[in-house]
Amino acid sequence: MKECLDKFWAWYDRHYIINVGITTGLFLLQTIHLIWLFGDAIVPRLFGVSLFGASGVLKWGLIVVDYTEIPALLSVSLVYWRELKRGFSWRSIWYLAALQIQWVHLFWITDEFVIGARAFQSVTFAWIAILIDYLEVPVMITTVRTFIRALRNS
Repeated sequence: MKECLDKFWAWYDRHYIINVGITTGLFLLQTIHLIWLFGDAIVPRLFGVSLFGASGVLKWGLIVVDYTEIPALLSVSLVYWRELKRGFSWRSIWYLAALQIQWVHLFWITDEFVIGARAFQSVTFAWIAILIDYLEVPVMITTVRTFIRALRNS
């Protein structure tokens, strides 16, 4: 098993810029989802007005973008596992934790649940669910910086 992992990490390091580039692109697609969440979940709860009211093709597009989060979470996790492999860092631990809690969001607290009226009967629970989604933002910023740094160093 160790030999397989060593081969994987050697391959990952050889193609690091491509891997981090694809990872960054996938991860940044989530900004579309976060903008939608802001406009159709947060704003309506605060001000009573939906900014987008997505339906039809737009709604399906948002669903597709939302599920690109699965490969994004896997690939971004590799970025921070690689950092930990190179040396312990509380920052990498924090980012991995912020990423891994997204699985809760994906498979338990879905957006339909968050937006649905029942979820907002428990206001605290709804805001925690939304906060979980926005934990990606600092990781997104750092992942973009990591990609830029990798490009500069190549």
